[in-house]
Amino acid sequence: MKQPDHEDQHAPLSYHGAWRIVWLVFLLVIIWLILRSLQPVILLFALVFLLAMVLNPIVVWLHKFHIPRLVSVILLMFALIAVVGTIVLFAIPPLARQTQELVHSAPGVWQSIRIRIESLTQNYPAVREALPRTDEIAGKAGAAAGTVGSILLRSTIGLVGGVASIVFAVLLLVFVLASPRPLVTAYLALAPNRYREQAHRTLARLMEQMTAWARGVAINGAITGVSIGGLLWLIGVQPALIFGVFAFLGEFLPTIGAFLVSIPILLVALSMGGTKFWLALGVIVLVYQIELNVLVPGVLGKEMQLHPVNILFFTLATAAMFGLLGVFLAVPAAALVHIVIDEFYLRPRKPDYAALDREAAALVEGKR
Repeated sequence: MKQPDHEDQHAPLSYHGAWRIVWLVFLLVIIWLILRSLQPVILLFALVFLLAMVLNPIVVWLHKFHIPRLVSVILLMFALIAVVGTIVLFAIPPLARQTQELVHSAPGVWQSIRIRIESLTQNYPAVREALPRTDEIAGKAGAAAGTVGSILLRSTIGLVGGVASIVFAVLLLVFVLASPRPLVTAYLALAPNRYREQAHRTLARLMEQMTAWARGVAINGAITGVSIGGLLWLIGVQPALIFGVFAFLGEFLPTIGAFLVSIPILLVALSMGGTKFWLALGVIVLVYQIELNVLVPGVLGKEMQLHPVNILFFTLATAAMFGLLGVFLAVPAAALVHIVIDEFYLRPRKPDYAALDREAAALVEGKR
C-alpha cells in the first residue's frame, strides 16, 4: 500500500511543511534572544552544575559510610572552605607580593625588551623592516592588555556581582548536591519515551567524563604548575611562584592556556638576557611536551575523545558568549555536543567507522 505524502521521505516540501520549518526557526530565534539576555544567570548555573557533577562522586563515597547525604554535603562544603581558607592565608600573601613586584618592574622589563629589540634590528636590517616600531609594539601590547582586563572585569562582575552572589552560588551548589534526584527526574521526564534510554546514557556519560576531566586537569595542572614554577626558580626567572600559579590555571583554559602562560614568562626572561630567554623557552617546551605525551595520555586516558579543533571552536564560542570565565565551559560544552550527536544520531544509524576512516584517508591523500 502506498504511503501518504506526509509520510514519504522523498515527497516534495509542502506548504504545511514549510510553515512548520518557519515556526521552528522563529521559535529558535526567540529562545536564542532569551538566552542572550540571561547570559550571567546561565553562566552561574552552568558552572554550579558542572561543579556539582565533579563533586557528586565524593558525596556518594561518603554516603556509602551511612552518612546522610545532607551531612555529607555539609562536610564537603566545610572541607572546601578549609582548603580555600588555607590557600588565602598561606598562598595569597606571597602571590600578592610577587604580583606587586612584577607590576613595579613592568616598566623596566619593557625598557629592557625595547633595548634588545632595537639592538637586534640594528644588527639585522631585514628584521627591522619586518618588525613594527617599538612604540607600535607597546601600543598594541597595551591595547591587548586593556582588552583582556576588560573581558576579565566584565566576566567577574557579571558572574560574581559581590558577596551576595557568591553566597547564592554556594547555596545553589548545596541544594543541587543535597537533592539532585528531582532535577534528574525532571530531565528524564522531559525526554520522549522513545528517547529515554539515549537521554539516560547522555547524562551518565557526561557525568563520567566531567569527573574524569576535572580530576585529570587538576592533577596535570598541579604537576605542570609545580614543574614550571620550580624550574623557573632554579634558572632565576622571577616571579616563579606567580608563573607556577598561571601554569596551573592555564590547564583549565583548553588549547590556549599554554600559549597565554608562555607569553609573560618569555617576556620577563627576555628582559633578563638572551640566556634566560632560551632557558625559559626550554623549560616551557620541556614541561608541556612531557604533559602532552605523558601526563595527558596517562591521567586523562581516552575519556575525552575530542578533536583539538572542536575544543578550540568551543573555547572561542564560550569566550564570545560569556567572557573569560565562560572558557571553563568549553570542554564540558564540547563533550555534551559530542555525546548528544553520538547518542541521538550516530548510534541509531550504526555507521561503519572502519569504512568511513578508509574513505577519509583516501580523500586526505588526494585519491578519488
